[in-house]
Amino acid sequence: MSERVAVRKTYKLFIGGKFPRSESGRSYPVQNSNVALASRKDLRDAVVAARAAVKAWSGTTAYNRGQVLYRVAEMLEGRREQFVALGEPADEVDAAIDRWVWYAGWSDKLPQVYGGANPVAGPYFNLSAPEPTGVVGIVAPAQPSLLGLVSVVAPAIVTGNTAVVLASEERPLAPVTLAEVLATSDLPGGVVNLLTGRIAETAPHLAAHMDVNALDLTGVADGELARTLEEAAAANLKRVLRPSSPDWTADPGTRRMTAFLETKTVWHPKGV
Repeated sequence: MSERVAVRKTYKLFIGGKFPRSESGRSYPVQNSNVALASRKDLRDAVVAARAAVKAWSGTTAYNRGQVLYRVAEMLEGRREQFVALGEPADEVDAAIDRWVWYAGWSDKLPQVYGGANPVAGPYFNLSAPEPTGVVGIVAPAQPSLLGLVSVVAPAIVTGNTAVVLASEERPLAPVTLAEVLATSDLPGGVVNLLTGRIAETAPHLAAHMDVNALDLTGVADGELARTLEEAAAANLKRVLRPSSPDWTADPGTRRMTAFLETKTVWHPKGV
């Protein structure tokens, strides 16, 4: 008998909780694998899925969102060796797991820290509360491909936003494998949508999409492309985090969570 032929894995997109191939049927070779090459149509589908998930996800209690993120960390822990086998350094995989837990813990504490009662001159209560901005487009950093991805996605979704993520073009295997973790955790479909392929091809359409509310350009390394994306984002006044190269091992702070929040202030007369 001949030796068994191994089943080769096909790395697909992650849209609406499912794993479709690109509608164009295209793929590209990277990391000794064939990975789906997303098109403009795939991007539009991802935004539609993200928008459809906003109401339910933002309406989920902060405590429950924290539980869901913690479940993701549990699933990551169980697949730790798989990420190491993909070439991710073991210490970075551990840091990514810990970071999910860290953001999960902030879910029901951030409103207490960044909201509250405001002192006003008059017989009124004045209360401010942070609310999610909606759909966030994210260009994930190329390195570190897992820890960097976790560090931009987790703060966006823990506060109730949904995300359309453009994964690292050079190292997409860990991001797609993370999508498999999300799909098998309790995260509702559409909360995170992940596309692989050419950043220069899909990012301009993401930045210009009128149903995307905010943009995280952390992973954009091309200065000219970054300027083009910022100009496109201005069309509907998207909130924009500009490209940067942070120390991903440092304390992340709360900046990435608060960057995609709106503040709602409510006035109410006293004694009524």
